[in-house]
Amino acid sequence: MTLQISPRDVLVVVDVQHDFLPGGSLGVAAGDEIVPLINALAKKFSHVVFTQDWHPADHISFASQHPGKAPFETIALDYGTQVLWPDHCVWNSHGAELAADLDIPHAQLIIRKGYNRAIDSYSGFQEADRETLTGLAGYFSERDVDRLYIVGLATDYCVGWTAIDGAAAGFDVTVIEDATRAIDNDGSLAKAWADMAEAGVERVMSREILG
Repeated sequence: MTLQISPRDVLVVVDVQHDFLPGGSLGVAAGDEIVPLINALAKKFSHVVFTQDWHPADHISFASQHPGKAPFETIALDYGTQVLWPDHCVWNSHGAELAADLDIPHAQLIIRKGYNRAIDSYSGFQEADRETLTGLAGYFSERDVDRLYIVGLATDYCVGWTAIDGAAAGFDVTVIEDATRAIDNDGSLAKAWADMAEAGVERVMSREILG
């Protein structure tokens, strides 16, 4: 049975940017495979928004800013444990641009995150200090949005955090599983799915929408 997408549903396309595609500085394996699928899904939605990772070159989450540290090691910051990443999605760089093959001209909003040097931001709703809001929940409330369908990169980080925070903000949230790809570092994917399930996030496959 095909799910019916209503005018009050929104497709949230998370961080489909060149640096997260194969060949990018933080490329997610097979991340490019989801782009045509996201384009097809977007045709079913009257509301589409993008999130975009958008960092200054000296962002605190970059391993290059911490002498002696390597990517994927962790450090302690005021707001908790921070994974250190390769430099990625530096603002105004090619790597930060949305994937060139995305074809969603009716998308209405790009919300940028991670632009504060001192705070990382996986979620489209709030930064990693769990206090600084992006305004996305307010946007959805004013647009009278009902259910969020989330796709993009990476399942176990920005997709998962966005989904959980969307549910916490009071929205019904569904992740379209095959329109995401994961980093899956040390069991992070299984943990992300478990955390999403605990938060009430649902999972579907694209065929349930596309028919």
